[in-house]
Amino acid sequence: MLPSLSPDFDAALNALAFPVQPFIDGAFRPSSAGKTFEPVHPADGRRLPAVAACDAQDVDGAVQAARRAFVDGRWRSLGPLRRQAILNRFADLVRENTETLALFDTLEMGKPLADARFDVSIAEGLIRFFTGAVDKTEGAVMSADPRTLAFSRDEPHGVVGAITPWNFPLVNAALKIAPALAAGNSIVLKPSEIASYSTLKLAEIAVEAGVPEGVLNVVTGFGADAGAALGGHPDVDLMSFTGSTATGRALMMLAAQSNGKPLLLECGGKSPALVFEDMAGDIERIAASIAQAGLWNAGQLCVARTRILVADAIMKPFTEALAAKVDAMRLIAPFSGEAGLGPLASESQKRRVDGHIQSALRDGARRVTAGQAVPSVEGSYVAPTVFDGVSQGMRVVQEEIFGPVLTIQSFRTADEAFALANDTIYGLAATVYTRDLTIAMEAARTIQAGKVVVMGDDAAGEGSGFALGSAPWKQSGFGIESGMAGIASYSRRKAVEIRA
Repeated sequence: MLPSLSPDFDAALNALAFPVQPFIDGAFRPSSAGKTFEPVHPADGRRLPAVAACDAQDVDGAVQAARRAFVDGRWRSLGPLRRQAILNRFADLVRENTETLALFDTLEMGKPLADARFDVSIAEGLIRFFTGAVDKTEGAVMSADPRTLAFSRDEPHGVVGAITPWNFPLVNAALKIAPALAAGNSIVLKPSEIASYSTLKLAEIAVEAGVPEGVLNVVTGFGADAGAALGGHPDVDLMSFTGSTATGRALMMLAAQSNGKPLLLECGGKSPALVFEDMAGDIERIAASIAQAGLWNAGQLCVARTRILVADAIMKPFTEALAAKVDAMRLIAPFSGEAGLGPLASESQKRRVDGHIQSALRDGARRVTAGQAVPSVEGSYVAPTVFDGVSQGMRVVQEEIFGPVLTIQSFRTADEAFALANDTIYGLAATVYTRDLTIAMEAARTIQAGKVVVMGDDAAGEGSGFALGSAPWKQSGFGIESGMAGIASYSRRKAVEIRA
């Protein structure tokens, strides 16, 4: 049984000042639509304060505010040191508001409070990284004839539209806002209707830090209304989206039909983890690492390594070890203060994941985890599950589930392992466990993914931090938002020739 909800839930509900209106032109303003929706705490179905459901008129007002701010240069024309000072203050205030920001994500998305606090530190880190890059972008001076000075310069796009998902509300907002502002743009951001509070608070904090009014705007509501209006707005110069592949495709159509704006898309994923035979002596550690990384955030992670590919020689002991590690993961109440898995973000997501589990069982997959009791009340919990006996044609192997579900398959050769790893429409990330440098290098060359990690995972440590950019492959999207290349993505290159 789950621990009972902590009184901290009621304390948070009573103590927090909930931002519920769109943030436009430097202030919270009533929505012209006059409609609202109620977010739900997914641990038990309790309703939270109603948020404005914005419409096309609200979006247009936000875009106009962003355009005015860009045209008059109140942000882009500031010197880099001044912009850095403001953005560093922004990061400081994010840290100072850790508890408030974390509580918002815990209440709306059901993220365990300790995990939500960790997310705030990631958001702060993203802002600090891109702040440090503000004065380090470079153009190029090219050889030309003696009477010509030829050089290039990077300039902001103008008004950036951004749409973020619900799985890491604050982190995804910071990942859009920080490089967009560092490059000198104005931005209009629409968070998921499942989790809006922390993004609205982030905009308020930015203005408090000194970001000029109109430079950062947030509109709330549903994708069919606010999201479509933003994606199809003719005065948005660049769209950045993180979410499902289907929505990414819809945004491509809206962009084409409006003004042909470019897009940055990070969409679905079905990432593999490959475990080779030379790791036989390290099975327990690797199983623990894969369980933790694959089921982080209850599996609601686009780069989660959910397809586990294991050398045939160690398949049986590895499967047993992984099943034991997953069975040891406890379902917890978000405010319990314990380590474990919280609920999925919504009842609809729970139904979707349950549907995938039942589909896998009908297709003949074998559940190797014992499972654990989930509450019969209204919480959106799903027990973490591992399947073996799966084949490449099964939905559980091919489709992004976005929940605590892993599959495990065996391979006999490295070539077979790489073929299995690549046999999906997605290409976000992969992890390879081997001490054989030849296999590691071949994996880096052969696996079709934007990021390949050898002997580790994304949750293991700081690694390359925020500095190393990567681009999605195949139907996972395109464009780079991280690293120095992220600044370039939010800029456009201009060639200049000055002739005597």
